[in-house]
This record gives sequence, C-alpha cells and structure tokens, in this order.
Amino acid sequence: MDTLDAPVANRMTAARRLIVKIGSALLVDDDTGQIRTDWLTGLGADIARLKARGTEVVIVSSGAIAVGRTHLKLKPGNLALEQKQAAAATGQIRLAHAWQETLAAHDITVAQILLTPSDTEQRRRHLNARATIDTLLAMGAVPVINENDTVATEEIRYGDNDRLAARVAQMISADTLVLLSDVDGLYTADPRGDNGARLIAEVAEITPEIAAMAGRAPAGYSSGGMITKLDAAKIAMAAGCAMAITDGKPADALARLEAGARCTWFLPTSEPLTARKRWIAAAVTAAGTITIDDGAAAALRAGKSLLPAGITHVDGIFDRGDTIAVMTADGRIAGRGLSAYSSADAVLIIGRKSRDIEDILGYRGRDEMIHRDDLVSELSASEAPEE
Repeated sequence: MDTLDAPVANRMTAARRLIVKIGSALLVDDDTGQIRTDWLTGLGADIARLKARGTEVVIVSSGAIAVGRTHLKLKPGNLALEQKQAAAATGQIRLAHAWQETLAAHDITVAQILLTPSDTEQRRRHLNARATIDTLLAMGAVPVINENDTVATEEIRYGDNDRLAARVAQMISADTLVLLSDVDGLYTADPRGDNGARLIAEVAEITPEIAAMAGRAPAGYSSGGMITKLDAAKIAMAAGCAMAITDGKPADALARLEAGARCTWFLPTSEPLTARKRWIAAAVTAAGTITIDDGAAAALRAGKSLLPAGITHVDGIFDRGDTIAVMTADGRIAGRGLSAYSSADAVLIIGRKSRDIEDILGYRGRDEMIHRDDLVSELSASEAPEE
C-alpha cells in the first residue's frame, strides 16, 4: 500500500466528528445489483473501531436506486424519473436493513435520516435536522443519511450525495469528511486513460487549474464523479472541515486512510465552529433584538450560552433559527446569534428559569435562548464592570 506522510494521516486520527460518504459503485455489485455484504462487513468493523476510540461517525450512503432497480427488475440503462423514485422507495428499505445488520454485530444503533438539499438550505429545517443528528450522536448512534430520492426531482437527476455529505458536515460542524470513491484521489488527468496523470496529495484552494482537473462522471450507477466531489470540497473547506477522497474498494478503507493510504486531502482554513461563527457574524441584518441584564452579559463574557432568565426585553418579529442581535442594558451591542425560539415564544419565557419553559410553552425546547455554539459575542472579559 502506497502511503503519504504521517502528518497527513494524522488528520484522520484526530477526527472528532467524522462523515463518511459511500457511493453506489462501491456498495452495489455492478453485475448482480446486490449489496456487497462482505465489503460492508469490513467497513462496519472500521466504524466500530473509530467509535470505540471516541470518534462520532455519520454515514452518507448512496445505493438505494441501484438496489431497488434490481429488485423491481427494471431494465439496464437510463430510467425515467418516476422509475428512479420507485426504485429508491424499495431500495432504501433494503439499504437501511443492510446497515442495521452490519452495525448491530458491533452493538451499534443505526438511525436512518432521509434528506434533500432543501433540508440543509432552509433554516428551520436545517436546525431541526441538526438537532436530530446531534441528539443521535450524543446517544451513541450512527446516523445513516441518504438523499430522499422518492421525493427529490432535480437532485435525483444530478446525483448530489457528495454535496449532500458536505452540507451535512457544514450543518453539524463536522471536522472531517471522507469520500470513499473508486479512485484514490484527485489527479492532474483521468488516471484511467492517462498513464502520466499525477495524484494531488493536498489542496489548500480550489483554483481554476484544480477545477479543470475534474473529469466526467463514470459510467454505471455512480452519478457523481470528480466534479461533484470538488463542489463538495468547496463547501467543506469553507465550513472548516477537512475532506479526503480515497479509494474505497478495500473493505478496510478507513483504516488504510488512517495509516496513510494514497488520497487527496482538501484543507480547511479554520475550525468548524470558527467558520460557523464567522457565518453568523456576517449576517447583514438581524431579524430582531433582545436586551439582556448584567448577569447575562457576564455569562457571555465567560463564553457561556444565553438563557431566558437573563433576557429583559424582546423587540421585533423573528422565527426560530433567525439571526437576532443581543444588546446590553445600557444599549451596547453584546453580540448576535441564532435564536432557539420565535419572538412569540420568547416574550413568554424571558426572565424565567429554563426548567419552566415546558410548562409555559407546552413543549420542551432548548434550555438556552441562544446556545454558545450559535452565539458570537462582542463582549470581552476586559469589559467586565468593576465591583
């Protein structure tokens, strides 16, 4: 096995929240249309090893259409949109069952989540999906995510699981994304037709020259190709997530990557939360404003979340997930963040303890009005008032 330098391999070793994207060409046998159970068993062992050392793992799995078309005995070749959706509907059940059986052997709970890009783009749905995935990871489960091909239209035609994986990485602040592919990285030309093609080991920026190295999508079931992988890299890098493209054909592909197998690493410019907070801070307008007391201001200076108990006033109309401004009692800007509650709910819970929220609103929401991961404070410790 050809290897890269140790510092490159260490990016995999240091992963805290890892997303692994698997394409149809790896998961489904091209001749039989059946799931490659031996390969999946090996990957399951890799996932169990990563989880045992404390890495949170999320899977983005293609293959539903490829498996479903075989079960429905659809003819080879291009399918009509309705046929793709029907194949996805039946294939998804078999795909989820295969993942469940594979990881159950390691006493790992599997959770199925079906998304489309709109679920990551529309703010309220984005927040709901993020909260669900965060909760599953906290419970020790492995979310297995696929595009919701039974209802997708434009996405299903273009095959967007590479970009979907990157959007999920952005959404849950993952630090590492691995695209298991049928090639071991980005080359200067297509290595299947050019013996002089060279592997690019690291990419710090998607330049026009790098973008030009992407070729057409391969024939067969896989609908991505290097073009969508570079699109995914742009999203991941901007979100502070390192991304690798590596050969997924070996059953122990993740272990090989960790040991320094040939691949291409796309390097982020910052940590995930730093990138996320830059995005929050860059919001041009705030949908509303909340005013906080001195105790809450002290909490913000200490890097803590903003609780309803420290809020004295709500101004404006905003929804859950909107960016709102935070003001101190003397009218200074304290920061901005993403509200966990709408303005209508916020006015009911300000000044109250978090334990009272359920009794007041009739549902159990978050303890925080703005969680510290969703909050950009403009208050520094040096600004603390003198005693």
